[in-house]
Amino acid sequence: MVTVESAARPESHGAGLPVRSNWLRAAVLGADDGIVSIAGIVIGVAAATTSTSAVITAGVAGLAAGAVSMALGEYVSVSTQRDSERAVLAVERRELAADPAGELAELAAIYEAKGLSPATARTVAEELTATDAFVAHAEAELGIDPAELTNPWHAALSSALSFTIGALLPLLAMLAPTAIRVPVTAAAVLMALAATGAIGARLGQAPMGRAAFRVLAGGALAMIATYLVGHLVGMAI
Repeated sequence: MVTVESAARPESHGAGLPVRSNWLRAAVLGADDGIVSIAGIVIGVAAATTSTSAVITAGVAGLAAGAVSMALGEYVSVSTQRDSERAVLAVERRELAADPAGELAELAAIYEAKGLSPATARTVAEELTATDAFVAHAEAELGIDPAELTNPWHAALSSALSFTIGALLPLLAMLAPTAIRVPVTAAAVLMALAATGAIGARLGQAPMGRAAFRVLAGGALAMIATYLVGHLVGMAI
């Protein structure tokens, strides 16, 4: 049985489990990108030269460029999303000021469409409107919590940090002795990719084996391609 109290309790769009899972999944994907991108760079350079300093320099440069690129991309993307959220919230605020009775009826209709009786839906709408009409409409109509808008700075910093953490793995693996650094790096990268693929799938409630295989296959192809390119360039010069 649906009570007025339970129906009036809005679904959390703030710092609940789904939102935390989205952030964690984004962090895993950022780390995965860092692993593959920098592994491709250092393995490609290592195929062209035996100079450890050249390999590490290229890797560090790639890490810096990748982290900045990821941060800027996330900042722009999330800023656009935040602007869109603010725009629709402003429209909702104007509609509430212009036609409060019509907005109340609209809110009641939303809860009625969810399965409440007309009388219960009206009661829920009236109680929520009395508490905070703007928040009630933002959450019910738009799925937005006005107090928990997306933060572009958080997204940018999180993306840059996760990319950097992932990128450090192939960089550190390349410090192995010259004769074995490529296979050591490849093995470390493939194990890390399997782990990130499984974690990302678990967070998204998808089959872990299939996701891990896709990530492994993509990472392996990237390393093979960059190794061959580096080897050919090294031979040419």
